[in-house]
Parts: sequence; structure tokens; C-alpha cells
Amino acid sequence: MHVVTYIVLMPDQMRSYLDFEKPVAELEAKVDELRALAASGSEIGDEIARIEDKASQALADLYANLTPWQKTLVARHPQRPHFTDFINTLVTEFTPMAGDRKFGEDEALVGGFGRFRGESICVVGQEKGASTEGRIKHNFGMARPEGYRKAVRLMELADRFGIPVLSIVDSCWRSDYSSCSRWWRSRCSPPRPGRRPPGIRR
Repeated sequence: MHVVTYIVLMPDQMRSYLDFEKPVAELEAKVDELRALAASGSEIGDEIARIEDKASQALADLYANLTPWQKTLVARHPQRPHFTDFINTLVTEFTPMAGDRKFGEDEALVGGFGRFRGESICVVGQEKGASTEGRIKHNFGMARPEGYRKAVRLMELADRFGIPVLSIVDSCWRSDYSSCSRWWRSRCSPPRPGRRPPGIRR
């Protein structure tokens, strides 16, 4: 099994390493030092390539034998990909849909229609934001009732046209919005009588 790590970095943002990634962090720090020397005119390109290969191999070896707790830490990584990163990478022709048609728009829950491997798909998920402004805009990924109603609207629209639904959940802990969570479970989890979602993956 080939494991690929995908860390999202903002401009001028340094990568954050987990405790078990320290051997890789040391190698990559050495690569940065050598690159600084190379910028000053030193001919050490082969040495940089050798250490980069060593760091890549060390990272692959680490991720090939993760413990259950290490997998949990990776899932909670502060620089893990966000909903929009998955959309930009996996979905083409994505058209976001806004509003619940009852009250308003909730930026914490993003959804819309696009194509995955050429097939039509409905995608719904949380977006937490990658910057301070983004986090405030998306309310740190904590959806309000209008966001849940928007999700229901999109799922019902997908069901009407037989389009599969892909749900992406990004939650490290239980939300304090317990009333919203109860509303979501009661409204969205059980299929409505006579209606069957074409395929929901979480």
C-alpha cells in the first residue's frame, strides 16, 4: 500500500511536525541548511538530492507502520487538507450552492455539484478555513441550523436526479452545538419515507 501525505501550507507558513516525525524533521532541516549554502554558490546539489530521497523514504517507512494513536494524530494534524482542498484536487466543474431557502447561508457547510472521474456528484462538507479571516468566515467549521438545512436541500436535489452524494466530515471532537447535532441526526440521518439517497459515503 502506497501512502501519500498531503500537508497544506499557507504562504510563509512552516510545516508542523508530529512527535513521531522528528527524524524526518531533522533531515528536512538539514536540506534547508544545504539549500541556503547552495544559494551562496556551493556545489552541493547531489548531497541535497540524496538527503531529500532519504527523508522521503523515512517518511514512507513511518507512515507504512502507524499505530492507531499515530493515525489519530495524523487525522487531527493542524495542517491537514480542508474541504476546499479535496474539492480542488478531486472534483472538476464544481458549482457551489448557497442558502437553505428558508433563512440564510451558512459558510461553515459548503456543498454543491461537480464531476468526480467524469461522473456527476453532489459534495457536502465542513470548511474550517485556513487563515484567521477564513476561520471567522466559516465559523471554524461549526455549522448552524441553516447549514444543515442546506445540506438536506442538496441531498434531496441529488436524490431527485439520482446523483450520488459524497459527505466529507472534518471533526476532531464533539461539537458544543448539541442542539444542532440533534437536529441534524433527526432530520438528515434517517431517509425520508419513500425517498432513498443514491449513495452516501462518509
